[in-house]
Amino acid sequence: MVDARRRLTNIVGGSAGNLVEWFDWYVYSAFALYFAPVFFPKGDTTAQLLNTAAVFAVGFVMRPIGAWVMGMYADRRGRKAGLTLSVSLMCLGSLMIACAPTYATAGLLAPAVLIVARMIQGLSLGGEYGSSATYLSEMAGKERRGFWSSFQYVTLIAGQLLALALLLVLQSQLGEAGMERVGWRIAFGIGAVLAVVVFVIRRNLTETENYQKVAAAGNRPKSSGANLFRDHPREALLVMALTAGGTLAFYAYTTYMQKYLANTVGFDRAVASRIMTAALFVFMLLQPVGGALSDRIGRRPVMIFFGIAGALTTYPLFVALETTTSPLAAFGLVMAALVMVTGYTSINAVVKAELFPAHIRALGVALPYAIANTLFGGTAEYVALYLKQIGHERWFYIYVSVVILGSLIAYIRMRETKHSSLINDD
Repeated sequence: MVDARRRLTNIVGGSAGNLVEWFDWYVYSAFALYFAPVFFPKGDTTAQLLNTAAVFAVGFVMRPIGAWVMGMYADRRGRKAGLTLSVSLMCLGSLMIACAPTYATAGLLAPAVLIVARMIQGLSLGGEYGSSATYLSEMAGKERRGFWSSFQYVTLIAGQLLALALLLVLQSQLGEAGMERVGWRIAFGIGAVLAVVVFVIRRNLTETENYQKVAAAGNRPKSSGANLFRDHPREALLVMALTAGGTLAFYAYTTYMQKYLANTVGFDRAVASRIMTAALFVFMLLQPVGGALSDRIGRRPVMIFFGIAGALTTYPLFVALETTTSPLAAFGLVMAALVMVTGYTSINAVVKAELFPAHIRALGVALPYAIANTLFGGTAEYVALYLKQIGHERWFYIYVSVVILGSLIAYIRMRETKHSSLINDD
């Protein structure tokens, strides 16, 4: 039995590792404005960003593979083993980008190294989501499971926030020319070093009781993709439906928003970074609030709030931003969008974990999520930039609204997992 102090230590340790994983992942997006010309020197700013967004999407294509392989690994070898392997791969990917040659010195080899590195990071993150969501949900106590599991997105957002904060520091110290020459390499190098620290932390985590019980049973069904979709098809499809609108909204309102503020609204790149840093900090603080609320009123009402608000207000929010000249007004509009998406981000991990039995939980959380995340989250920037390039940028606003509406239908029809959680039955 894990005592309260040890439980808290494990949750903090697991969350810290998740923070570094997502920091490494988001450094790519935060610094894309500076390294895009290094790897893709031809074309205007939108064309260069379109190429980097395509590589960003390639990383997402690898996430279902990582979710499948590493989800099975975490179900068969333990949550702790899955978390340790994922951070090792993330370290390798960051180190490769930090040391990658430029297009000017190596030609096509430069973007090839970038693509391979992002593929490795995609494998890592595909396994990280399922392992960390499962670990935090199983380690948390029943009464505060929504609250504690929300720290997956606290640390996810903190990783993005840390990447932006590092961007601001390096911008102030190195200037534009220094950022394009070496600043982005420093950022990826820091990510690789932090991943080594996290590897040590994760080696000392306690394995969850849920996994220990399943492992001790010995005759459990094996975790596999075939068994997942054969034995739990409804739950797997539900995870995909729950994820589609939420992940598209999250990437539209966060990673793409920084570029949108600079490339469409017209803010200076440093101003756009400061707006997003402030907004993401408040967004991070909202996650435990959403998680705690779900412990009191249930998971469904919180997700339904996001579905309704997102479907109705995404289009007018983006349109309002188009003509905004005040950084404070832009912050307010971005913040309104992030308050809405908190209804998804704060509890999506625990909702998915509560749908599956322990022997297949990591895979059940990771694989359907990764598929939907690749289709909708990973392509968000590319779709937005492509529609802008062909002169129909507002079609993206409509696209986001429609996908959120589709997820809203799933939120309304799903059962209340707070009362039917399979974590409680293990």
